[in-house]
Amino acid sequence: MLESVYEILLSEALRERGLIFERQRVVPIRYKGIVVDNAFRADILVEEMLLIELKSTEAHAPVHAKQLLTYLRLLDLPLGLLINFGAATFKEGVRRIANGCFGNES
Repeated sequence: MLESVYEILLSEALRERGLIFERQRVVPIRYKGIVVDNAFRADILVEEMLLIELKSTEAHAPVHAKQLLTYLRLLDLPLGLLINFGAATFKEGVRRIANGCFGNES
């Protein structure tokens, strides 16, 4: 399935659990007075603390973890989950990515 389908279904599961989240948050980048308003979109931001990046590929690519870590740094967030629904099992498809003093798990 497309990532957008998984995003909708995961969002519903979060809503059922009473969590506050935002889908497709537009995040600007500011550099030396230049602002790029729509630099990227965060897939799901949970409780303003956890960023979830969704994929639907056969395997994790190194660029996916780097992408999520960059997003965490730009948003100044401590933790992210890279969830690949294309993996053989859910356990194989989930990776925890930490930013800053928490250490980076890849």
